[in-house]
Amino acid sequence: SFSSQVVDLLNQAALIPTDEKLTVLKQVQELIINKDPSLLDNFLDEIIAFQTDKSMEVRKFVIGFIEEACKRDNELLLRLVANLNMLLKDDSVNVVKKAILTLTQLYKVTLQWLVRGKAVSDMQEACWDLVTQMKGDVLALLDSENDGVRTHAIKFTESQIITLSPRTSDSDIPKRQEGDISLDKVPRDHSYIRYDVLREEGKSALEKLLKFMVHPAISSINLTTALGSLATIARQRPMFMSEVVQAYETLHANLPPTLAKSQVSSVRKNLKLHLVAVLKHPCSLEFQGQICTLLLDLGMPQSEITRSTPALREQRKRPRHEQYTEGKKVKIEPTLIEDDEDKEEPAPLTTPKPAAVPAAQSAIDLTAEFLHPLLNPENVANLVLISMVYLPDVMPASFQATYTPVESAGTDSQIKHLARLMATQMTAAGIGPGLEQCKAREDDAGKEEGNEDSGAKDLLIKRKVPAMMVGQAISVVGGYTEKAPTSEVPTAVKRLPEPILPTAQTKMTGASGRKKVFRLSDVVQPLSDTQIETLTSSAVKRILHSEKAIAQSGMSHVRVKLLSRLVTQFEGMMKEDVLEFILDDIRTRSDLAFSLLYQEYNTYLSQLPSGLLDSYDHCLFTLLSGLQEKPEQRDGLFTKLVLEAPIITESALDVIRRYCEDESRVYLGMTTLKELIVKRPSRQFQYLHVLLDLSSHEKEKVRTTALAFLKRMYEKDHLRDYIEKFALNYMQLLVHPNPPSLLFGADKDTEVAAPWTEETVRQCLFLYLSLLPLNHRLVHELASVYTEAIADIKRSVLRAIEQPIRGMGMNSPELLLLVDNCPKGAETLVTRCLHILTDKVPPSPELVERVRDLYHKRVPDVRFLIPVINGLEKNEVIQALPKLIKLNPIVVKEVFNRLLGTQHSEGSSSVSPLTPGDLLIALHNIDSTKCDMKSIIKATNLCFGEKNVYTSEVLAVVMQQLMEHSPLPMLLMRTVIQSLTMYPRLGGFVMNILSRLIVKQVWKYPKVWEGFVKCCQRTKPQSYSVLLQLPPAQLTSVFERCPEMREPLLQHVHSFTPNQQAHIPASIMVVLEANRKPQPKLVVEKEVMDKYAAHTCLCFKWFVTISHKSYFFYKFKYSLIASCRRRSMKSIYFAAAPSVTEEEPTITLREPDIPVQHDPVITKDEEEQMEQEHLDPVIQEESVNIVAEVKLNHLVSYPTGPSDLHSSVYCPVASKNMSSLV
Repeated sequence: SFSSQVVDLLNQAALIPTDEKLTVLKQVQELIINKDPSLLDNFLDEIIAFQTDKSMEVRKFVIGFIEEACKRDNELLLRLVANLNMLLKDDSVNVVKKAILTLTQLYKVTLQWLVRGKAVSDMQEACWDLVTQMKGDVLALLDSENDGVRTHAIKFTESQIITLSPRTSDSDIPKRQEGDISLDKVPRDHSYIRYDVLREEGKSALEKLLKFMVHPAISSINLTTALGSLATIARQRPMFMSEVVQAYETLHANLPPTLAKSQVSSVRKNLKLHLVAVLKHPCSLEFQGQICTLLLDLGMPQSEITRSTPALREQRKRPRHEQYTEGKKVKIEPTLIEDDEDKEEPAPLTTPKPAAVPAAQSAIDLTAEFLHPLLNPENVANLVLISMVYLPDVMPASFQATYTPVESAGTDSQIKHLARLMATQMTAAGIGPGLEQCKAREDDAGKEEGNEDSGAKDLLIKRKVPAMMVGQAISVVGGYTEKAPTSEVPTAVKRLPEPILPTAQTKMTGASGRKKVFRLSDVVQPLSDTQIETLTSSAVKRILHSEKAIAQSGMSHVRVKLLSRLVTQFEGMMKEDVLEFILDDIRTRSDLAFSLLYQEYNTYLSQLPSGLLDSYDHCLFTLLSGLQEKPEQRDGLFTKLVLEAPIITESALDVIRRYCEDESRVYLGMTTLKELIVKRPSRQFQYLHVLLDLSSHEKEKVRTTALAFLKRMYEKDHLRDYIEKFALNYMQLLVHPNPPSLLFGADKDTEVAAPWTEETVRQCLFLYLSLLPLNHRLVHELASVYTEAIADIKRSVLRAIEQPIRGMGMNSPELLLLVDNCPKGAETLVTRCLHILTDKVPPSPELVERVRDLYHKRVPDVRFLIPVINGLEKNEVIQALPKLIKLNPIVVKEVFNRLLGTQHSEGSSSVSPLTPGDLLIALHNIDSTKCDMKSIIKATNLCFGEKNVYTSEVLAVVMQQLMEHSPLPMLLMRTVIQSLTMYPRLGGFVMNILSRLIVKQVWKYPKVWEGFVKCCQRTKPQSYSVLLQLPPAQLTSVFERCPEMREPLLQHVHSFTPNQQAHIPASIMVVLEANRKPQPKLVVEKEVMDKYAAHTCLCFKWFVTISHKSYFFYKFKYSLIASCRRRSMKSIYFAAAPSVTEEEPTITLREPDIPVQHDPVITKDEEEQMEQEHLDPVIQEESVNIVAEVKLNHLVSYPTGPSDLHSSVYCPVASKNMSSLV
């Protein structure tokens, strides 16, 4: 059966979640309203019980159910209207809006129901009174703080105006509203509902709507809604056409200044649409002039206005409209006061007084007529000149949006329109002759009518049943439980001419003539206050300490109720004793604690609206504080007490906060707070605010726990915005030059003298940074705050953002967007984010591309490239090097770490665009005009500091490639010296380099030549063979720089055999012996010369024999020329020299293993010039054979042209071979 189905569904609804609950309740509604209405009365209470459900949607369903039930059975209004009144005052805005919509319908249903019935019962009267009261409450909501509630209140007001005014033949009624009741269907002789009162209420509602619409602070949405409502009123009730047109005219001249430009345009568009709708109504003929003028001002072409104007027809008189307008001035016979209420006669239709237009309209007309003749060119010009002084600097948005070019300027119609616009503004401002005349006329009319209407004004007063009686009459569901004595009920509900209810009391006071009865107070002596207090305290203590005895009898619940009621009744020390008794063993006495708490709350409710929560607050505070001070008690009781308390007061919330700040109970305290937030939606934001405050607590454990809970709550949509707004507001505090007192616990947000510290900055960032990985959009707010903060705060922010930014990841779209749109002043922040993201992980291609665009197109700051440098192309890195090495040394070190692969300690596969050798070579090739030499030297020193990267093999390749550059890099020799210092076994290779530098004429590069000399100085005696290859002029330059090397080099030459010495050019010997005294020649000189000549010839023959290769031949040929020049043997050489054209031989260079003495790498300051370095010899003297081998290899591997023949020296090995041939 349907009944069993409804029972099952209601049982299910009590236990299931909200979404499913709504589905089940809608099924119940379908069953008991549409399928079997007979069940409606049986299950009404069960459905209405859901009005206290915590879900807003469920409460909205209950409102909809009330509407449908009352429409199905009007008698249910008696039972349900009180519930609708309660839901109208709900905390949820959506519930209130739903209640307004329902009341809009039920007001008409109630009025129609009462009008349809001939006799009205007391319950019906009480119901109508409550509906009327609710109507007044909704009209008062026009001043609500919520925009949506005001919009619904406007539509309700529109419905009231239409309902409480008569329908005429010209009324334009929509089909769906044709059956609605209107004032013309209300009989004038109704027993309870007053026709005149309803009419006045309708007019009053219209006045409120008109006053609301011209409020200067009205919102755009409310104004648009009000414009539509007025148009609807004008079309359905033509008698209000004048007021509507006047309101439109006033609005057009006085648009609210708070509207934005776009809102002004929207309002003007709506105003134009509604004016056209009013213009199309047949009754708008007498207002066509005003409407057309307004439409022209709004920019509507005249052709469109003409099309919208209805065709002319006979002017019909509508006496009903005039009669309605002046209805409030109709005489009412005073004798009606004495008539029986059920036989009230309709008011006679007396002739109205001549006032055919409303006062506001008359005031505008009178003022306009006064202004029209004054608007001559001279006065208008003066007005313009005077007003120029008061013009604002910026054109108001409303004027800019409403201004339209003036058509037909200077014509009489335009002057009349201008006068009317001015009159409208003057009347709205409360000035002008028209307004003064209207006020005077109203005062005279009021005095004249005062005597006529004094006897009849009581008819306009509704007699109401007192609020207490109304509560008794309609408290079927959820009403009050208190009842008055039955003897008073008939007297109380009986309607009397005046709402006076002392009849029952009068009878009681008149009962003194009855027989005196026995009274205990007459025979018992009263006790003193002290005796009463002592006896009461003793009684309560006996009940308290009878705990065990009563427990055995099974009547503990009676004892608990008795104690709780006694305590709440007597207060004083008794309550303290009971609370102390409870806290002694709260685990076993928790039932008494809860009973006492509930009884206190019940007492508070019974005293509303004047009741105070002080007693309840004290009880709850004492219990919670006692639990907090007893660590041995189970913590679950604290949570239970908090969650089951009827209401959480401010002091109780402070105890909960202290509980959360206790590090030993922080998790349980915040779990309790979270449950409060979830299970108490009406005050959840107040509880959430406590948790948000704890997110910046100075204790780390408290703070981290609060942040963990908030991150979970942030996932809930209805809490997300509040949490996010709090975090952003807290972060916004960083823009203050000093920390606000809010951070130090003060209530007001004022700045204090203390400067920002690391702790106060982080306090503002804790919550924001914990939310950042969950909502990447927030990163843009950080950039905005960062740009406005002072330097100390910026440094703290940069230190604090590492973990959140790392949690976002470099693939975050919002982070990439931040890089794309880097705000001015946030460059350091963006760079820091990039460093964090690429610290352990190579940059992604997307990130590299965004940074590249940022660098090339908007912010050419090379620091942006550092984090993504390994993602750039090789040429991009080389181009950026001059700027990079000029940065802070620590930054340059990081750049090199990234390029050299020493940055990612976790072993990530980051491939550098430059090899170590490429980097060092690129540093040498930097143009000194783009970067100072000091920075380049520092950069090369950083490279040499990475010994694990720059091995001897790498440095050898670098020097080899640098040798091939032309011109020679300025820092070449510095690099050679540093390489030799780091790896002494490169000595042979360095000698090779020096020899090749002679071939390249190193003396043409002053800086390199200076380093060449220093290198030779440090590598002596191995460098002697290199020095002997120099031309005489360059060798002289060497001795000028290092005179101490002349003597050792000369001794080295003297250590040669005579055959070896013979290969030393005379010019070289002259340079070597420049400072020596000449020695006497030996007698045997001729013999030696002869032997030398013979030996030279043999050498020549040996060379001709072993090879005809060009290189050896040329070398030897010119050596012979030098020797023969001294020995007069030219003829021998030239006679025997063949023509050589073959290719020169290639011999592989082998690096000798030269033992060296280790010296520290350049110990001078890296900024010191190379010429200031102290040069010590680092290579020990080698055997002649090894030097010769290096020399020979050099000669073979690196051929020279004829221009370098003078640099050829001796070849000991070759000399030996030639000797053996001889």
